[in-house]
Amino acid sequence: MMRLLVLLLPVVALLGCFEPETGPGKVHYDRDTCELCRMMVSDPRFAAQVRGGPDHKAYVFDDLGDAIHWLIRQPWAKESGAEIWVNDYEHPQQWLNARTAVYLSGVISPMDYGFAAVAGPREGTIGFAEMQAQVIQRGISSRCAVPLEPVSEESLPADLVNGKTQP
Repeated sequence: MMRLLVLLLPVVALLGCFEPETGPGKVHYDRDTCELCRMMVSDPRFAAQVRGGPDHKAYVFDDLGDAIHWLIRQPWAKESGAEIWVNDYEHPQQWLNARTAVYLSGVISPMDYGFAAVAGPREGTIGFAEMQAQVIQRGISSRCAVPLEPVSEESLPADLVNGKTQP
């Protein structure tokens, strides 16, 4: 019995080293860099993650706007399994599903997109589709020094038409 325990212990320890295939991964603030702009992810209130692609990898961003601009350029972006996670602006240790969170606008965010996610609706908040449309319509932040190719209309999310949400 002891021999079995000794053999299983390293296997269990190794399993703890791998990221889950769903949900947000661990972010190492002030060490991880944004997948789009390559700036350090420092402010947990605005951190975002996209999990998807063939390996269900978690990609980290310093601002949700960067995550949106990066995601719409990925060939797998329209897959139903792509997840988007944002930290709650008021409780930065809590991850929210970006598609069900609501957004405060006019907030000073790391890349100047101006949105912060919160858990529940309140006066002045907007939903994910409207926030996403505004981010795409504004274009890439001037703080982002990485040149990006224009996005074709076919690659945009189905709920966007010419930068506006469908009724």
